[in-house]
Amino acid sequence: MKKRALVYCEHQFGSMDGKTANGLVRESGIYEIMGVIDSSKAGLDAGEVLDQKKNGIPIFKNLSHALNQLGEKPKYFIFGIAPADAFLKKHERDVIIQAIKAGMNIINPLQEFLTDDQELMEYAKTYGVEIKDIRKPKPKKEWKIFSGRILHIDTPIITVLGTDGACGKRTTAVALEKELQKQGFKTAFIATGQTGLIQGAKYGFAMDAFPLQYMIGELESEIVRANETEHPDIIIVEGQGALSHPAYASSAGILKGARPQAVILQHAPKRKVLGDFPFFPVPSVESEIQLIEHYGKTKVIGITLNHEGMNDLEIEKTIKEYELKYQLPTTDILKQGAGKIIDQIIQFFPSLQGKKLKGA
Repeated sequence: MKKRALVYCEHQFGSMDGKTANGLVRESGIYEIMGVIDSSKAGLDAGEVLDQKKNGIPIFKNLSHALNQLGEKPKYFIFGIAPADAFLKKHERDVIIQAIKAGMNIINPLQEFLTDDQELMEYAKTYGVEIKDIRKPKPKKEWKIFSGRILHIDTPIITVLGTDGACGKRTTAVALEKELQKQGFKTAFIATGQTGLIQGAKYGFAMDAFPLQYMIGELESEIVRANETEHPDIIIVEGQGALSHPAYASSAGILKGARPQAVILQHAPKRKVLGDFPFFPVPSVESEIQLIEHYGKTKVIGITLNHEGMNDLEIEKTIKEYELKYQLPTTDILKQGAGKIIDQIIQFFPSLQGKKLKGA
């Protein structure tokens, strides 16, 4: 039975910094999302805001409004904002205290660990709730460095990288996994960020909570563990940031730790500057492909679009232009599905072709 939850995303739902809330509304995983808190969009349907399709998840003005409107109080309060600095502002802290006093367990995806906050932990004890820090790493003595074990894995490994942060890499990776499973393939998904972990991913960790050398080793270890446990037909690794990004190193860690044979590139054509760093332009698709293939000794085999700011005609035009220019299958996963990219993945990996011929 899924856990009933409210997601807090004040003034950010549907935006880049609201990516955790956005992801949970699209794919809730182990939770049943009862509502989103964002006073700027109160009264609207969350699905309609994100994808122009109602999903029955209401948006509330504040926590009191949500609790008054819902018949049964959700047991979980998920902080759904993912700012670049990853620390709480005072009004956000006040809302978390309000949720604790209402008897709700707190799911915190930030790099500010609330379990280290004496005041919040005292509140949690008083009101009988739990606080879970999604990004908090395991004890340092358990951290792993690269071992080379991944070099002996024969299972195909693919990742979704992008030209910017918060451009839809996880959404695309989840969609690819679902379609592969639908076609009969056994998959293993490796989460590398907070949203995938909140959704209940069986394998993975928050990469940006680790120093780079341990980030690489931990990713390798999770992939090896998933491969040995699940014996999958293919392993899908969630992407983070962008390899060219001036502020983030996670994509470098993914290419080193996962050693993917193939990459899908996620790109937002209308985005001109990096989301949280507007003094840097978004790199071209061509330059990012060249960088990924050179640095990772891998192959970009498809392009997926983030359609923010685009209408359907612009999406269709861009797909045709990119397929002509880059000679790679291109699609918008949310608008047109994952079929075209799945076909390319199967064509690229001979082992998948064999399983497809046998009925997977």
